[in-house]
Amino acid sequence: MAIDLSILLRAYAAGLFPMADDRKARSIYWVKPEERAILPLDGFHASKSLRKTLRAERFEVTVDTAFAQTLAGCAQSAADRPTTWINQDIELAFNRLHRQGLAHSVECWLGEEHERVLVGGLYGLALGRAFFGESMFSRANGASKVAMAYLVARLRVGGFTLLDCQFMTPHLASLGAVEIGAEAYSLLLEAALEDGGGAVSGDFGALDALAAGVPFAGVSPAETPSAEAMLSPSGSVVPDTPVARLPRSVERIVSGPVSGQLIAQLITQTS
Repeated sequence: MAIDLSILLRAYAAGLFPMADDRKARSIYWVKPEERAILPLDGFHASKSLRKTLRAERFEVTVDTAFAQTLAGCAQSAADRPTTWINQDIELAFNRLHRQGLAHSVECWLGEEHERVLVGGLYGLALGRAFFGESMFSRANGASKVAMAYLVARLRVGGFTLLDCQFMTPHLASLGAVEIGAEAYSLLLEAALEDGGGAVSGDFGALDALAAGVPFAGVSPAETPSAEAMLSPSGSVVPDTPVARLPRSVERIVSGPVSGQLIAQLITQTS
């Protein structure tokens, strides 16, 4: 039975998320952990090797160009994961959310343009200033870490305040994730969703505009500030800069010319 999207969104806003017993399960259940894993956006751990990989641009990284394929990669079994909690109902629901501009993916590719292969990525749901990271996968060393670095940079630039990782894993802990109690999580979630449909909602596409440098309404290319000038010490966009004044739109959420050098800069910029 298809998941009602309005119920699904209300569940996330209340701190719940769906899971299935395995890939072939015909039903879902709702989870609200007592201990929640979150990744503080100003506490991302970028190792020296990860920064080197980003600057070398070993992977081609795109956003929202292969959502269904990325989700399917996350749901696929692997040697260390015989099955997953993503059943067909969850998969269909998130593909529908993606078409509505609410669910997003970050994708890592290897190979030439006409022969490139998706080797890693992640997907999740954006509501207000919260991003609920659902799952990630990696078929090449470092791919999921690169995808997470791009996600963190995008969320920081877009004004998000909460990256929910659901359950702690050693992989997430190595990237800076921490566990917090249910009450503390509820407070962070409430703040992130406050007036989530209005002016304080996060802008998942802001990084693309920042990386491109233009066009900014009323600002010539020669007058466009540098990335450094538009970012606060915490890596978020300074209010009233050209990128902050850009209108939000689903059309602006596309894979942009975002360099690994810029990502490395953003994820190492802390308050």
